[in-house]
Amino acid sequence: MSEPLLTVERRGHLLLMGFNRAPKRNAMSVDVYNELALAYGELHRNPELRVGVLFGHGDHFTAGLDLTQWAPIFAQGKWPDLPAGGIEPFGIDESARCAKPIVVAARGCSFTVAIELMLAADIKVAAPDTRFGQLEVQRGFYPCGGATVRLMQEVGWGNAMKIILGGQEFTGEEAHRMGLVQRLAPAAEVLDAAIAEAEIIAKQAPLGVQAALKLSRIARTRGDVAGLAAMLPELVPVMQTEDAKEAVKAFGERRPPVFVGR
Repeated sequence: MSEPLLTVERRGHLLLMGFNRAPKRNAMSVDVYNELALAYGELHRNPELRVGVLFGHGDHFTAGLDLTQWAPIFAQGKWPDLPAGGIEPFGIDESARCAKPIVVAARGCSFTVAIELMLAADIKVAAPDTRFGQLEVQRGFYPCGGATVRLMQEVGWGNAMKIILGGQEFTGEEAHRMGLVQRLAPAAEVLDAAIAEAEIIAKQAPLGVQAALKLSRIARTRGDVAGLAAMLPELVPVMQTEDAKEAVKAFGERRPPVFVGR
């Protein structure tokens, strides 16, 4: 049997998703996109899964789109139709995003959609010598997976325009300095570092984490006023969960809480 285009492995409460086209520098074909959408759907729906980790097997995260496949689709001004049960991984539709946090491990070539997948994720780990590049303008079009909106939010207008309009490469160290990457690790340790970040999140109350992520997304996309307005109404159902009651009980008993996601 042929190797899967995307490996999907459950590790405790984590879902590890790995691009698996190492000879092609993990270029994203349409089939890879579909497999990734299905993995995001599984992460979203499975109550036992709390955090996703996205990475690439081999030396590279992903060198970007397999453009020969994607150009005819983009010429129609759309992304492909999602497979049944899939969730679009770039978060273009804010009302249909994966509700769980995602940590990305980047190394080697991390071009075009690599950056846009990172921008749609929540915590990013990279090797200092990672080669980042938003190269679409070199290929006759422009980023269409969210970078024209989210990159300026992450790194500021000037840095974003330098990256998007110039199509110039930049390193993991530069990405860390600009705030696109939250943690640096040697290339051989990037995945382990990303898993460590994910495990920290997975130890927290999952419904509290998901509510905090939802509120943060509201503020980011709809503004401060909307984010503040949603804050207390969203708190009521969270405070009624078993986990919230367990946290109060554990606090009184001076022990670590045991969260079950209910």
